[in-house]
This record gives sequence, structure tokens and C-alpha cells, in this order.
Amino acid sequence: MQPAMRSLSPLTPSDYHAHGVCCCGTPLLQHFHERMMALFAGLHGPETVSASPRGQDSPLLLTNLRLFDGSGAPLRDNVAVRVMEGRIQAILPGDAEPEGAEMIDCGGRVLMPGLIDAHWHTTLAAITQAAAMTADVGYVHLVAAREAERTLMRGVTSVRDVGGPAFALKRAIDEGIVAGPRIFPAGAMISQTSGHGDFRMRHEVPRGATTPLTEQERQGVAAIADGEAEVLRRTREQLMLGASQVKLMAGGGVASTYDPLDSTQFTERELRAGVQAADDWGTYVMVHVYTPRGIQRALRAGVRSIEHGQLADEESVRMMAGEGAWWSLQPFLQDEDSNLYPDAARRESQRQVAEGTVRAYEMAQRFNVNTAWGTDILFNPQNTPNQLRHLAKLTRFYDPLTALAMATGRNGELLSLSGPRNPYPGTLGRIEPGALADLLVVDGDPSQNLDFLADPARHMRLIMKSGRIHKDRL
Repeated sequence: MQPAMRSLSPLTPSDYHAHGVCCCGTPLLQHFHERMMALFAGLHGPETVSASPRGQDSPLLLTNLRLFDGSGAPLRDNVAVRVMEGRIQAILPGDAEPEGAEMIDCGGRVLMPGLIDAHWHTTLAAITQAAAMTADVGYVHLVAAREAERTLMRGVTSVRDVGGPAFALKRAIDEGIVAGPRIFPAGAMISQTSGHGDFRMRHEVPRGATTPLTEQERQGVAAIADGEAEVLRRTREQLMLGASQVKLMAGGGVASTYDPLDSTQFTERELRAGVQAADDWGTYVMVHVYTPRGIQRALRAGVRSIEHGQLADEESVRMMAGEGAWWSLQPFLQDEDSNLYPDAARRESQRQVAEGTVRAYEMAQRFNVNTAWGTDILFNPQNTPNQLRHLAKLTRFYDPLTALAMATGRNGELLSLSGPRNPYPGTLGRIEPGALADLLVVDGDPSQNLDFLADPARHMRLIMKSGRIHKDRL
């Protein structure tokens, strides 16, 4: 059987959104609707987003490729990958017959799984903190929707959202209203009073029994909880809204207005209350924390993922390894991608974390801790285009294939901790039979370096999510 010929027509707003145009409206209203929907989706034009819907429904056979399967193993040659109904159907010999599939010639390039950012703020990454606190909430979500499509077009096909109101955007992406990565949402960051998620101004303290919620709490950015009962309530609220995992603040931070970096937050009993509520729903708790004391308290309470932790000591790292917990690290190195702080105190905290980052990656490898990659870009629209540069930095600590495996197969294992709360059942971050068909074709050789990640617009030649082609420059 002859292979099907591939024809990808340019995408126009009317093609992409025809299903949403009201036929009973006036031409002017229809034109306005199309313009607004295009703005909401953040479309970049015909050379970026593919109009072809065929990839999800008809078989595809990707040929003439070098395969990185997400495990960290060496690249494989002389193979082909068959995709059907949004999943990897088979890995075949390179000369396999198409058998009715549409053939995609990868031109000898590398085929790899879609990337996974395990520490991403979907709603808060691409907007300044001032705008997030003062703008209309609709504006905040429009900015987030545009950034979601840009995230996908960088080759990031899944993100673990670690705090913020991402539920509506997740639904819109899942329903095909806008383009973006799969979102594993945590919902509001749960914080004690004076904790890392307490964004109140000084004049809002004290808080009385009848004091209304803050704007950040109403919008779902954060939730303040003190005592086991309140932690239970706030955790259960996020689970009710659809959280795939829960985020608690267990220590201070660099950017904090009030809580010092070395502070320990939530008692062990409070942390345990959140862990129990999550466990009752079959999922887990992750915590923001830097210090040994906070890390150890969280692990004793049953927390499964330590976010940051750059100030950990050997005892804490041994404990992480012993408990089988995950260490979700970010390459905070006080470099060109760091946030800029006007005061000396926060710059000093930033310096401590940067020094700790180098030690953390060394200890994570020495004690064989489950390690994830993420970026934690927050309130920094200038930095979101550099998302993958944060991954390329890992080659300072790991060989390129090991670093790339961390952002694919290993992060996929972390996402699976959500168990029955996993919104996308199936294997992510791997190219193997039955895995979800999130695939990239790239110009570059990850066995040598990850430099190609610094310019995804140029080097990402094909981007596929769930078997559907979102970008094709082959």
C-alpha cells in the first residue's frame, strides 16, 4: 500500500474557530467574535499552528529518525514510531510498511517525548506581580491563555502547576478552546498566616473571624489556613475543584515580603492533616521549603515531593532518599534568568539559594534521590521565553541525555503520583507502546548537548500532543 500523502493547509481564525461562530449573528458580530477568540487563543499564524486534525484520528508513521525514548538510554537508529488514536501504538523497524498510515519523514532528526515542566505557574508566570494584583481577573486569564499556547510551542506538552487558579484554563485546553500543555493543577497554594502564600498588606492584619477573604484568596491564588481543621478545609476545597495534587507552604522564600528564608511553617500536625486529606483522595502533597528543618518535618508528615530544598543538608537528603520522596529542583544560579531584587536582604537570600543549588544537585546524585526538573518562573514575563534554557543549564550537573530524561520520563513518573486524580491516565514522557503521543522532532543532538533548547522556535520542527500536530516545519 502506498503511503498517504500529507497536505497541511494554513490555519485561519475562521477555520480554527468555525464551530464557535454564531450563525444567527450579524456579519460584524461574527467578525468581532472571531477576532476575540483568536486573541484568547493567542494564535501566531499559519506557520506555527497546524490546521490538520487528522493526526488524532488516522494512523501516523514517523520514519527516518533517531529515537530518544525518554529513559536516558542512548539514541536508537533504524526505528519508526506508529501513532494511533492519540497514543504510541508501536515502535517498528525503520523500514516498516505504512499499512494505511500517513507517513511523516523526520529527515534524520531526533524524535523525543514532549517536555514536562514539573514546577510551573500557569496563570502567574507571564504577568508581573503588580499587574496580577491590580488588573481585572479576566485580563490575568487572557494573558495566561496566550502564554499557555506559547508554552506548548516551546515543546512543553505537560506542566505540573504548583499554585494558582489554573482550573478554567486547563478545562479550556482539554476542550480544545485554546492550545496549551496538559495541566496537572494544584489550585491555591495553602499557607499559614505569615507564610509564603500570605500576600496581605500590613493594614489587613489582624484578621478577625468575620474578616472577608483577600482578593488573592477569592481568585484562587492562595488560601490561608491555621490549625488542622483549616488545613483540612482548604485542602479539601482544592480537591473539590479538581486538584491533581496539593501544594502547602512549609517554609520561607527568597521573594517573601514577611517570612524569612529560614522560617519553618506549619506544624507537623497541620502538614499531616493536609497529607491525610490528599491521601484519602488517592493523591499527594508537595511543599515549598528550603531548609533542613522544614524538609524533615514535611517528610515526617508524609509529604511526597519537596519543592526547592536548596539549603538541604546530608541528613535531609538521606531522609528524602529513604522515604522515596521526590526532590523537585530548579537550577537557581543567580544568573541572567534570576529575578532582580532591590533590597540587600533578598539578594543575600538569593545568593544562599544559588550556592545551595550546586550542592543540592551533587547530593541528589550521590544519594540517588528521585529528582525532577522545573523552572518556577513567577511574575516574570521577560523570562518565560527562556523556559527551556533552564533545562539546558542542567548539563552543568548531568550528561545531556540524563538531563533530558529528567524533563521527560522522570517527570512523567512524578506526574503519575496523582494516582486516580491523574487527569490524563497513561504514560507521559516516554516513547513506548501505549504511551500518550506527545512527541517532538528537533534539530539537535541531545547525546552531545542541549544547546538547541535555547531557541525552540528554530529547532522544534514538529510538535505533537495527543497525536495531534500543533506545529510542522518539516
